[in-house]
Amino acid sequence: MGIKYYKPVTPGRRFASVSDFSEITKTKPEKSLIEPLRKTGGRNTEGKVTAEHIGGGSRRHYRIIDFKRRKDNIPARVASVEYDPNRSARIALLNYADGEKRYILAPDNLRVGQTVVSGDKVEPEVGNCMPLKNIPLGMDVHNVELRAGQGGHLVRSAGSAAKLLAKEGSYAHVILPSGEVRKIFDGCRATIGQLGNTDHSNIRIGKAGRNRWKGIRPRVRGVAQNPVAHPLGGGEGRSGGGRHPCSRTGLLAKGGKTRKKKAISGKFIIRRRRIGARGNL
Repeated sequence: MGIKYYKPVTPGRRFASVSDFSEITKTKPEKSLIEPLRKTGGRNTEGKVTAEHIGGGSRRHYRIIDFKRRKDNIPARVASVEYDPNRSARIALLNYADGEKRYILAPDNLRVGQTVVSGDKVEPEVGNCMPLKNIPLGMDVHNVELRAGQGGHLVRSAGSAAKLLAKEGSYAHVILPSGEVRKIFDGCRATIGQLGNTDHSNIRIGKAGRNRWKGIRPRVRGVAQNPVAHPLGGGEGRSGGGRHPCSRTGLLAKGGKTRKKKAISGKFIIRRRRIGARGNL
């Protein structure tokens, strides 16, 4: 896994870089584990645009990922490591001993032919899934559950990892990639290891066309729009907007409070996230 650069034969190619996909061992997905993925263009059921700058892009299938890892005490052999167009991390195809096949997020250093297993009392090795209460302190984990049995919600992007800091009562203290320290019920499961494709954040797009391939349409600055289209629009000549930066709907973009008043998840946060702390565990 690494980054590949090309000769600058065009202006877009000069500044672009791509993954070398050296860890990929299979190019076509497992047919029994894919579903059609319909594009919305950012529109809701009424046909109104509720998410801007979405449209077009290459066709893709959705890969069904096993985020719960509840197939306990049945060993599975890693059959392949594959590319998933729907996420930044790689995925691994598991062949269980009973004949079932499932996709999981592929951690770093997971090799084809390796055996992984999930359960309450398994060895804390890369790719194995187990409750937080049975994971040794200081280990890197990913695909962390917030509620037991719900499936992993935290730490699922390429190269990310959380670290188990301490255990207190029925809760575990976990430091997330953002620097936030959070209490999580120790019955929640997590997968051992750091996620693969660690160089994903170092890839440079190089040209606007690559974003169009991903389904991302151009973004127009708010101050360049008409006042009917954006709160920052209008004014004679070039203007600074006349107010704090915000979205098209008026949601503050820098420092504005967005947490709902009835949200109770904040009581589980021991230390708030630090700006610029991503990746520094």
